[in-house]
Amino acid sequence: MNDIRIKEKDKAIVVGVGLKTEPLTEIKENLFELEELVTAAGGEVIASAVQVLPAWNPGTLIGSGKVQEIKEMVQETKAQVVVLDHQLTGIQSRNLQEEWKVRVLDRTQLILDIFAQRARTYEGKLQVELAQLLDQMPRMIGAWNDSLSRLGGGIGTRGPGESALENDRRRAKDKISLIRKKLDEVSQQRAQHRQSRRRNEVPSFALIGYTNSGKSSLLNRLTGSKVMAKNMVFATLDPTTRKVFLDDGPPAVVTDTVGFIRKLPTQLIEAFKATLEESAEADILLHVVDLASSNMERQIEVVEGLIKEFKWEDKKIIHIFNKVDVAPIERQFRIKQFPRIFVSALTGQGFEQLKKLMADTINEMQTTVEMYFSRSDEYKIYDLSREAKILTKEPATEGTICTAMMTPQLMNKWKDYLVK
Repeated sequence: MNDIRIKEKDKAIVVGVGLKTEPLTEIKENLFELEELVTAAGGEVIASAVQVLPAWNPGTLIGSGKVQEIKEMVQETKAQVVVLDHQLTGIQSRNLQEEWKVRVLDRTQLILDIFAQRARTYEGKLQVELAQLLDQMPRMIGAWNDSLSRLGGGIGTRGPGESALENDRRRAKDKISLIRKKLDEVSQQRAQHRQSRRRNEVPSFALIGYTNSGKSSLLNRLTGSKVMAKNMVFATLDPTTRKVFLDDGPPAVVTDTVGFIRKLPTQLIEAFKATLEESAEADILLHVVDLASSNMERQIEVVEGLIKEFKWEDKKIIHIFNKVDVAPIERQFRIKQFPRIFVSALTGQGFEQLKKLMADTINEMQTTVEMYFSRSDEYKIYDLSREAKILTKEPATEGTICTAMMTPQLMNKWKDYLVK
């Protein structure tokens, strides 16, 4: 494979592309995001270009005039890499590389490159490797087939190229099934952790949101943990789960997950299934929105689209609008989402209200029950207090009567003590 990475301080030209049917503002927004992605990968954007086409060019994606214009830009600026904001086929990549004599990446390869740089855990690295292989397979075939067709087709021309392609494909396929097997094992271990949380009936929250909306900073502020939080896209890849203590509710856990982004490569969604399971299993989703972003509405749309795609619509969702300390005040009046809360993970503003809303949301999922503990069982009231919120305790002639807040699963666990 060609070296499809951005190296530290690489000079990059970014190219925004779209069809005439797409709004120009969206093509420009995507280009701005592509620049942020290049910076996050360690590159330096030195120039950019935009092309709007009536239809894609099968050989080079963009028109021949634009190919020539970018070739001149590369020569003038001594750029080392060109990044296009659209998926390229194997043939298109190779043709552009031959034309420009520099590395050529598309948006998907760039996102995968960032993920490869950021993956820290065994699972994260496996997921990225799987996504890269899934992404390379069709490109590999396209580029090979094109070079073979130039050799002339027909009977008796199955030459060394054909078998080399078959070898590459077989190696990639074997590797894919091996990685999937390893990921399944990790996924089972994760499911066991979730089971134990379920057995103990710990309510769970999952932080979701557009990349760089402040989820990790929010997790740190909520739980007092020290998760790496950086002002850059995709700072978090591996899910991190931490305990959170809510004054008005039972102990709970919060999981931070990978950020969403528009045009998220399908290979990534496929590879990060295990990570997303953490959100899928959560009782309540915390959708973190960057209130200070000028693209706030568009980012909300992307996340809501993915919530639909993952079939999470019937979950309880709290919308947390972060960075209230730096956002223009009038932006708050444009928001339709509910229940919502305005916070600043940086200053701590709004966090008391957020914790109260989180506790209230858990409590809404619970019922008040009456329980009776005989003298010999009174020691169990302490265990109960660790799992449920006890509202009242009153001595009775032969023991103690308690009222407590409980989820249906907890009620099942303590059914022997419930007063019918």
